Amino acid sequence: NIMYKIPLSVPSLNGNELQYVKECIDTEWVSSAGKYVDLFEQKITEYTGSKYAIACVNGTAALQVSLRLAGVGAGDEVIVSTLTFIASVNAITYNNAKPIFLDADKYYNIDAEKTIEFIKNETVFKNGFTYNKKTNNKITAIIPVHVWGNACWLDELIELCNKQNIAIVEDACESLGTFYNNGKYEGKHTGTIGKLGCLSFNGNKIITTGGGGMILTADESLSEKAKYLTTQAKDDPIRYVHDEIGYNFRLTNIQAALGVAQLEQLPAILKRKKEIYSFYQSTIENIEGLSLSNPPDYADNNHWLNLLQIDKKVYKEDRQVLMKRLEENGIQTRPVWRLNHEQKPYKDCQHYKIENAKKLVENSICLPSSSNLTNENLNKIVSQLNG
Repeated sequence: NIMYKIPLSVPSLNGNELQYVKECIDTEWVSSAGKYVDLFEQKITEYTGSKYAIACVNGTAALQVSLRLAGVGAGDEVIVSTLTFIASVNAITYNNAKPIFLDADKYYNIDAEKTIEFIKNETVFKNGFTYNKKTNNKITAIIPVHVWGNACWLDELIELCNKQNIAIVEDACESLGTFYNNGKYEGKHTGTIGKLGCLSFNGNKIITTGGGGMILTADESLSEKAKYLTTQAKDDPIRYVHDEIGYNFRLTNIQAALGVAQLEQLPAILKRKKEIYSFYQSTIENIEGLSLSNPPDYADNNHWLNLLQIDKKVYKEDRQVLMKRLEENGIQTRPVWRLNHEQKPYKDCQHYKIENAKKLVENSICLPSSSNLTNENLNKIVSQLNG
């Protein structure tokens, strides 16, 4: 693995991280108890406007538990976009349920119109639940993933899902810092609209705790159940009574300490991310055959990752050739994930009218977007794009 001079997305650890972590070590509160876990949860609720936040080991665990809390059981089906990191899909499988894959819109998010069409035409509502006409299985939830930090448009979709008793579990793992500025959910943070929402603090995310995730919900009983399930479902912690199967999924105090320090820097990180996006936008529009993917205008975006779109007829190079040239110059890019309905474990799962997602994968690459990129780095990247 060559070390890239300009990596794709790396953390920026320039604040009180060391000081807070040292305090955990000095006081020996390093595991899943300690003041920083509570503090981190509290700070996340303040920032996102979510009523409750429950810290977990990672975003995938947050999704797994959220789906269970949303009522997803064995043999059920969950709607999800084919264009997402596989964690969103695996979390469905961990609950012994099956994904139904849908197409992506121009923002790389689940196509709300097609999803509505699928629910209206391919399902039937009876005895208070939605059933898939093709399989007769119950569809209990949908996971809208806010990909790259782009907020999904949910106004009509949520209305329909509420009518049909399909629980919304938002995957906001990439969209910390993205707020709606339009529509029914104006002023709301991604991940606070559905029954439950999930955040991730993986090393490549906008802020990091090394690993780590968070469950967001406005429902007090769900939040208590989330805390209960993620701490091995202890009913009597002194006598070790467990009435349900739980998980060892709580965040550690050391990681939460990192998170608290990182959150202090979030405004500065978001500001820099916006500058990087603006730089890319203003320089790339002058290159024939290349364009920067614009985020939706109905939300203030966190600009977590910037997506370059290539018209290979005009640009005369496809993404493979371009990625290779950038790599040879020490610049890390990566393709969009392989579509999940084409992945080996999920080849036999149902998918519905997937067209746009295929085009997006073929013509897009992710550009370096770390908040600590210098202007010199950015100029170097764009000069390589000029070929």
